[in-house]
Amino acid sequence: MTQLIFTAFSNRTDAVELAHEVGARLLGEGIDSSLHQLDLDDPASIDHHSLVVSLGGDGTFLKSARLAHRSGARVLAVNLGRLGFLLNVPPTEIVEEIKMALADPQIAERLALQITVSGTSLDEFALNEVVIERAHAGHMVRLKTFVDHEEFLTYSADGVMVATPTGSTGYNFSAGGPVVDAGLPVMILTPVAPHFTINRSIVVADHKVIRLVAENKPAIIVADGQEIGSLEPGQSVEVRKSPSPVHVVATRSFELAFRLRESLREGHA
Repeated sequence: MTQLIFTAFSNRTDAVELAHEVGARLLGEGIDSSLHQLDLDDPASIDHHSLVVSLGGDGTFLKSARLAHRSGARVLAVNLGRLGFLLNVPPTEIVEEIKMALADPQIAERLALQITVSGTSLDEFALNEVVIERAHAGHMVRLKTFVDHEEFLTYSADGVMVATPTGSTGYNFSAGGPVVDAGLPVMILTPVAPHFTINRSIVVADHKVIRLVAENKPAIIVADGQEIGSLEPGQSVEVRKSPSPVHVVATRSFELAFRLRESLREGHA
């Protein structure tokens, strides 16, 4: 039986209230649910039968997707903020969308990243991107990149990111990278404010392994906006496709063209 779990941050009173309101409406129809607050320490009881309903903005969805990914659960993104590239369900239609997701789930498998660091036990996940960036303001980081065993470029830059197609409309887009259809099996290597080097992205097949080596200065590793580790000179990060995708409920089109037009018009990107 499907377990329905709403996820929200505790300081988003609108999201918490919506979870209680919708939960009560669904309970009247025999559908039980629970609320997991993402910034509290209480563990979430999620398995591969669960439907995780993210209530908030892109940050809420990214953290909810991380929770869902661990157990192979499905995640439905409800947009309670401004225009969100990752969010396609308005709160006014949440009950109908949940019923559709429970009755006849249409699933889009989104490529995720697995991140490991040489000499450590770090094994992390990202849905949007991982960025290797300078550890100190006013300094650039020098990173040598490899795709499989082939050496590519060495960047002196504020950072270098590896983005997924899902994340191509986020930081990658802001850094001048391409917008990529979410269904394409690729990874995008994009420099952030490079100095005296190529500033174009490199798009590679998702079966490749991208390795980035810190050459001269320490760097930090940021996955989906959260710092997850650091690199000393000589250490490397390997980024590859996660063995399992993120299962996103796709009850409607994500309307990428519309979202791009709106973002550019309103200056959100």
